[in-house]
Amino acid sequence: MKTLETHAVLDLCRVNGRWLTWPGLGALLGVLAFLTPWVRDLFLVQGLRWLYILLVSFLGAAALTPVMVQLGYYWGVIDRPSERKIHLQPTPRLGGVAVYAGFVGSVLLNSILPEWTAAILVSGTVLLFVGLLDDLRELPAGTKLAAQFVAAAVAIAGGNALTLFPQGPLGDAANVALTLLWIVGITNAFNFFDGMDGLAAGLAVLMAGFMGMVAFETDQPGLGWLAIAIIGAGLGFFPYNFRMKKPAVIFLGDGGSTFLGFTLACLAVKGNWADNNPIVSFSNPLLIFGVLIYDMIHITVERVATGKVKSVREWLEYAGKDHLHHRLERALGSRKASVAMIFALTVCLGLAALALRYSGTIEAVILLTQACLIVIMITILELSGRRS
Repeated sequence: MKTLETHAVLDLCRVNGRWLTWPGLGALLGVLAFLTPWVRDLFLVQGLRWLYILLVSFLGAAALTPVMVQLGYYWGVIDRPSERKIHLQPTPRLGGVAVYAGFVGSVLLNSILPEWTAAILVSGTVLLFVGLLDDLRELPAGTKLAAQFVAAAVAIAGGNALTLFPQGPLGDAANVALTLLWIVGITNAFNFFDGMDGLAAGLAVLMAGFMGMVAFETDQPGLGWLAIAIIGAGLGFFPYNFRMKKPAVIFLGDGGSTFLGFTLACLAVKGNWADNNPIVSFSNPLLIFGVLIYDMIHITVERVATGKVKSVREWLEYAGKDHLHHRLERALGSRKASVAMIFALTVCLGLAALALRYSGTIEAVILLTQACLIVIMITILELSGRRS
């Protein structure tokens, strides 16, 4: 009996001939250690709450990802190769559950849950489950879009709204409309970028990293802690999703990419990016999310101009290989090089966003011009990857 049970456990830990037992068990033991009150209090007393959140989210995601690999195979939640996809072997797509659990677990253990944070967690949870349903059985694009608007409305009701326009009936309506557009737009743009190994998870880590830096510099610890939780969860998942010489063991899936995109978009909305400089306040998140915004605008304009899509429904349902990462792959001849190039571009724009905070109006315009020139250079490069 013991032999049968042992083999059953070992079989659950075997993926494509590789053993994931020891890293997963090590991470699990780490999580259990961090759950003890005295360990948590030790970090808090030393003023290292941010490190506690980072480690818990990292270990939580790292411990659960191997489990999600096995459950993906067991439940048949598999992303199978097709003409629309670039991977060559069936791959589980439940990685988002591990990332979500690591993120939410670390936030809840932090014991600080204001209304605006709770609203993000609740609405993000809804989108995670909608994405999981889409991974199990493909949902209509309209259904997913409706769920995103509902989730965005919940987040706004919880205090996550832009304040670009002055208060008043018209100003409030404009702020809500712009917030809805931003959250839903970034959520979908991020989901579109989950098309190569490590790309979406890496982007989440980088974008959260830059937002976290600004948050702590501007005395917004709550925002910074959420950003750190995303960083930790993303890093815990990343080694399974990005391997230098082998394909990914697991994908985020629509549930994970939608959840991450939504959460990042909400953090950008909640953040106070500058005290008295509207140029910085408006431009900072645009730079940090510049890669996503560029790709969304580019593919929309091209698809409409070339007649590939003729309605909103067709735009939502269209799946093509014309995104930035696809074009860069064709231009550079390598998926890994494409991912590295996008990471480098994100870092360049993120550094510009950090420098922008310490700039006057003239310097800010110069930095924004430089960012635009970088984007133009990338455009010239990726145009060489356009299919004839």
